[in-house]
Amino acid sequence: MKKNRAIIVLLCTILVLLGVTYVDIWGIDAKGTGSASDIKLGLDLAGGVSITYQVVGEEEPDETDMRDTIAKLQQRVENYSTEAIVYQEGLDRINIEIPGVSDANAILQELGKPGALYFIAETDAEGNPNYSLQPVTDAEGNSGYTYVLNKTLEELEANGGVVLVGTDVKDARAGSSQDNLGNSTYVVSLVMTEGGTKKFEDATRNAFEKGETLGIYYDGAFVSVPSVNGVFTDGNATISPMESYEAAEKLASTIRIGGLKLELEELHSKVVGAQLGVEAIDTSLLAGAIGFVIVIIFMIAVYFISGFAASIALSLYVALVVLLLNGFDMTLTLSGVAGIILSIGMAVDANVIIFARIREELATGKTVRSAIKIGYEKALSAIIDGNITTLIAAGVLLLLGPGTVKGFAQTLALGIVLSMFTALVITKYIMLALYGLGFKSEKWYGVGREPKAINFLGKRKLFFGISIAVIVAGFVVMGAYQVKTGDALNYSLEFKGGTATTVNFNESRTLAEVNSEIVPLIEEVTGSTVQIQTVQDSNEVIFKTSSLNVETREALNEMLISNFGVEESKITSETISSTISDEMTSDTIMAVVIAIIGMLIYIRIRFSDIRFGVSSIVALMHDVLVVITFYAIARVSVGNTFIACLLTIVGYSINATIVVFDRIRENMAEMNRKDTLEDVINASITQTLSRSIFTSLTTLIMVAALYILGVTSIREFALPLMVGIVCGAYSSVCLAASIWYMLRKKFPQKVKKD
Repeated sequence: MKKNRAIIVLLCTILVLLGVTYVDIWGIDAKGTGSASDIKLGLDLAGGVSITYQVVGEEEPDETDMRDTIAKLQQRVENYSTEAIVYQEGLDRINIEIPGVSDANAILQELGKPGALYFIAETDAEGNPNYSLQPVTDAEGNSGYTYVLNKTLEELEANGGVVLVGTDVKDARAGSSQDNLGNSTYVVSLVMTEGGTKKFEDATRNAFEKGETLGIYYDGAFVSVPSVNGVFTDGNATISPMESYEAAEKLASTIRIGGLKLELEELHSKVVGAQLGVEAIDTSLLAGAIGFVIVIIFMIAVYFISGFAASIALSLYVALVVLLLNGFDMTLTLSGVAGIILSIGMAVDANVIIFARIREELATGKTVRSAIKIGYEKALSAIIDGNITTLIAAGVLLLLGPGTVKGFAQTLALGIVLSMFTALVITKYIMLALYGLGFKSEKWYGVGREPKAINFLGKRKLFFGISIAVIVAGFVVMGAYQVKTGDALNYSLEFKGGTATTVNFNESRTLAEVNSEIVPLIEEVTGSTVQIQTVQDSNEVIFKTSSLNVETREALNEMLISNFGVEESKITSETISSTISDEMTSDTIMAVVIAIIGMLIYIRIRFSDIRFGVSSIVALMHDVLVVITFYAIARVSVGNTFIACLLTIVGYSINATIVVFDRIRENMAEMNRKDTLEDVINASITQTLSRSIFTSLTTLIMVAALYILGVTSIREFALPLMVGIVCGAYSSVCLAASIWYMLRKKFPQKVKKD
């Protein structure tokens, strides 16, 4: 690269970095639009809206109906945020918490009255209209027409005017189709239940023969009054044309929520504060900044001018992540932070792989320019394979995982794509520009030395023994706790449910004050970890603990009364269900299984050897089991972040293992007759050892900073994650290749005969 062009490349890169950073800090206008402060934060980081519904009716609702209603509401509210949660409170209440929003009234208006949806025939048996089009004038004086009921709902149900109800609809989805002229139009596709199919056939036959409409009535108003152009016998139909996709999605969403088995009414709504608080955000940002600076210093100290180029590219990477979190309107939670940490580690990893390759080429006598070119070429396959396998996992989790997992998958997928771009494009052009400016001596890049191969394979029995012993110890500890307490792990209330105690204090208290002054006393009385939420514009604070018996509740009330002067009438307690439902857990497990299958298929295609894939998955499962062992022995609380932690380790472990296998594949293609398979494996592991150590170290630095500076909840997340990072490096170096070697010996490939 010529000097003038090199200067232009560097200037453009720096200007883009400064420009994106400016937007990240100050935004694009006076309101700060597009800045980091404009990013939607989850309920754990920023709070949101909490809505409590109560089942209509005097009888206690059926447990199955409650579970079904909660599951359908969960799907509905994820339209507002993937991190929204729905859980049962008491016997007949359902609580919804939606992060990143503050207008409870707007959400309530859109949600309406869940469960109250009806399909109404236009006329009754005598031909009298059940509803009709009538003129109306809105508050601004605009005239128009709207459909209104001519009879009460009770009368309509009595005379057969209500032909279907919301529970007769199995599903409703927005989509598009082509009309007879080939024009694209937006539609709402309906699928009826088995019982609803017959009702729908009768209703559409009656309306079609009379040339009438079929009104869809929800929460006191008609949401759609489509004409019926045929008899639908298979339970499938479409409502068209819709004026836009947004209108189609809104109608489909309304029909879905109107299909709940239970009718609900709003009990109360409130804007709640963050569960972790401003302190958690500030300390996390500080920890991230400190960790990132240490990583940059490390990269420059180890890789010289290459490390300097990577530091600029990594800075741009972080700035772009912040910018695109806003651009894609993502909701950032603690799980999302996990995805970003992992993607930063992978961004560093890609650079480390490249720089190690460049040094190897310089050691063979190549010129700096040739070494850079060849280094990138040889590193490409390892980077692509490692990132794509992780991207497959992120994609499957994004499509099939529950809400909290989707938040993790979104940030991870975004980070992976950006990390590949910055490592393979930005870093490369910065290095070529620096070369063009005169940094052409080998001393600026470092010359690699061929390390003496370490006999990792010969020590495989020792490594296997250590791993088996740790995992067995974990199962023993979990078994002992299962017998003693009924729970193998220290499940938090996200998994087990618990008690929500709402306290109306005599004066307003900040989250920091509650954390420092009140929470320790509650933990002492209840023997439980505590989650807290403040309520906006009130003195209320909600304390969520494990399930409390009557005696403990009374002791808690006495403590609050004597220590803080709270009136007993202003303390209420409700049993709450887990926010991580069985369905959510099964969805996560299913998504992970499908992701693993996808990774196996990809590895089989890329490496032409299924044993590489099987070995990768075995090493991956080893890491997961070791981390679960740590959770069991250390009694770290198992909650929402547990899933994010394990998913982070899955992505990290598979990426590290792929790098080792890629080098084995390359060396096998170049091995001579004197080399044994054992020699090739040991040499490959040794050649990638510095990469394994440096990448683990830089990622560990980021997480360790979070652990040292973070609040309690963040430490509970960071500690097992550090264990997973170390374990991932260990399994990639000490186990994965040995497992592949044993599989290769046990199941040799069949030689094709001509």
